[in-house]
Amino acid sequence: MDMSAGFYQAPTRVAVAIPVHNEAETIEACLLALSRQSGAADFAVVALLNNCTDDTAKIARRLQPGLPFRLHLSEHWLDLSLAGAGVARRLAMQNAADLVGPEGVLLTTDADTRVPADWIARNLAHLEAGADAVAGMAEIDPADAAALPPHFVTDEDKRTAFANLLDEIDWLLDPDPNDAWPRHTEHSGASIAVRAQWHTRVGGIPTVALGEDRAFFDRLRKMDARIRHARDVSVVVSGRTQGRAAGGMAETIARRMVEQDSWLDDCFEPGPHRARRASMRAFLRQAWSRADWSGRADHLATELQVDVARVRDCMAAQHFGAGWHRLEQVSPLLARAPLATLELDRELAVAQRTVQNIRIVLGLTGSANRADTGVCVAAE
Repeated sequence: MDMSAGFYQAPTRVAVAIPVHNEAETIEACLLALSRQSGAADFAVVALLNNCTDDTAKIARRLQPGLPFRLHLSEHWLDLSLAGAGVARRLAMQNAADLVGPEGVLLTTDADTRVPADWIARNLAHLEAGADAVAGMAEIDPADAAALPPHFVTDEDKRTAFANLLDEIDWLLDPDPNDAWPRHTEHSGASIAVRAQWHTRVGGIPTVALGEDRAFFDRLRKMDARIRHARDVSVVVSGRTQGRAAGGMAETIARRMVEQDSWLDDCFEPGPHRARRASMRAFLRQAWSRADWSGRADHLATELQVDVARVRDCMAAQHFGAGWHRLEQVSPLLARAPLATLELDRELAVAQRTVQNIRIVLGLTGSANRADTGVCVAAE
């Protein structure tokens, strides 16, 4: 049920999509933060209320007349099997896309998030500089972070440091001119910006119960979209331990406060393995750009330990990202082995040595800036 008149009228260039489920405690702060945007063009906000049974809609309607942007409230009652964050964000983004048209810009955040006054402006700046999509950072509210036990903060700091070291290996061996260093490794629904045409091109937000944000960026990568992981785009998120989505960030925080997960997220791997992966990807990317990979199929098949026909099939994909993804699925050399959390300290040291060795080989000195910007948690 659409609760705002003229939902598809008054088109705008920029729209912010927010999936909302029982956020009476946070929706006001979220909307008021958006109302303080500076340096941003006229924009609209689409709040998709998903199976709300509290006063969220009442609070939003009360605020609606005084907001400096057009707030479109859309209430949906979804089957419980579909009432996850992924479906709600997909619907919100689709509604926002109808407002902005193919030449517009879509942003999305969460109802328990407070964006800074320059959030829209900074995202637009990166898009105008050439990015097709922008991944922002999410920092836990300092007040909530202060209540977290020291061991939790230490564990998350180590995970973040490890992720950044692996990303530095990627940058050193397979640099992306569209995603310059320093950058970050997050793909959080709390801060995403994307050109509307790219949102449509990849089929929108994936219909998954959990991890729709990461899945969306996977789709973009497979189609060679220019993705910017911007450190100057950051939002504040709730550090609550009772969330609205099963398996989401709140549940992850609550679980890790009690006990470490047995296994690290599947994006982690030993530093030498990451170096091999990045080197092979760089080699294939260069061959792809020169369109001469076909003549090297035998060499590639040997290196990747797969048959030549499989290499030819994968590299015949329309986009390099899709071809590389296929090769990662079939090559035993590129298979990811689970990494136990108990191995984190050792793997951190190995990754640090790997970065140092690569920098020496490349004739580089010093180290890239891996400064953290607060406690961040990635749900598995």
